[in-house]
Amino acid sequence: MDQKCNNIPAQKGGIKDYISIARFDHITKHVFVLPGLLLAYILRGGEHFRPLFLLLGFIVVVSIASANYTINEFLDREFDKFHPVKSKRSAVQRELNGNIVFAEWFVLVVIGLFAAFCVSKVMLFVAIIFALQGVVYNVPPLRTKDKAYLDVISESINNPLRLCVGWEIVDSTTLPALSVICAYWAGGAFLMASKRYSEYREIVASHGKDLLVKYRASFEGYSERSLNISCFSYALFSVIFLSVFFVSYRPAFILPMLLTVFLFSYYLYLSFGTQSIAQNPEKTFKDPVIVVLSTAIFALFLVSYFWDISFVRIFTTQTYIHWS
Repeated sequence: MDQKCNNIPAQKGGIKDYISIARFDHITKHVFVLPGLLLAYILRGGEHFRPLFLLLGFIVVVSIASANYTINEFLDREFDKFHPVKSKRSAVQRELNGNIVFAEWFVLVVIGLFAAFCVSKVMLFVAIIFALQGVVYNVPPLRTKDKAYLDVISESINNPLRLCVGWEIVDSTTLPALSVICAYWAGGAFLMASKRYSEYREIVASHGKDLLVKYRASFEGYSERSLNISCFSYALFSVIFLSVFFVSYRPAFILPMLLTVFLFSYYLYLSFGTQSIAQNPEKTFKDPVIVVLSTAIFALFLVSYFWDISFVRIFTTQTYIHWS
């Protein structure tokens, strides 16, 4: 799977290879910024919004995420060669200069932090955490990606950070409620655990667990059953925190939550397949069912916001069914 494994010297990387490790093609993951933007506009109003902030917020998430991908791919090159698909990555197939990779990471981080600074101090704080997460997750001796469960919990913090960036674009004076931040975090953990689950099932079946552990040390502490249960748990936590946030703000928001359960269920279903979208989250919105469910959830959210759907209050008030 890797040229080095066959004692063939790897070719030196070119400009294309250094660009590819930044994974700008993963830009679709930043769709998680949009709910933060929408929530802030609905709950806080748009008086603090500036069109320039939209561009700057986009630069923040793309630059910092690409910086994290850069060190991720370079530091994982000796592990990715054991993965059936990731062994084809540039960092595995080409000899990359560590100094150039570090410079690329540094430039991307500086661009992201400067863009955040131009928006607000809160945005800068969020961007700093975003950049530090990439270091904690990828760089030894911390390297949380090698620890079972901690790998999922630490990487999924990127989700609420994207939410906060979206929020800051509209209102640079506050942050979202803790309940929605926790919901986003648990939702991100569900996505990452589903990815691990899908990888575990596929690679163990085709190459055995020994190869899987060589690729990612955290799999030593996982089993198919534990990963399945963790997916279920993260989904439940996400739905609980979302329910707390939505129902405390407007009871009618319980309606889009019903479709959210179907969305979680369908995504878990996808993780059972080979080379599933669960293993490639950047391709999530290429699945028509996910697109339809996401659109329906968004539409129902708007309906619930603009129209008072009074019958749902029977689920959120202390009423009793009397039988006489």
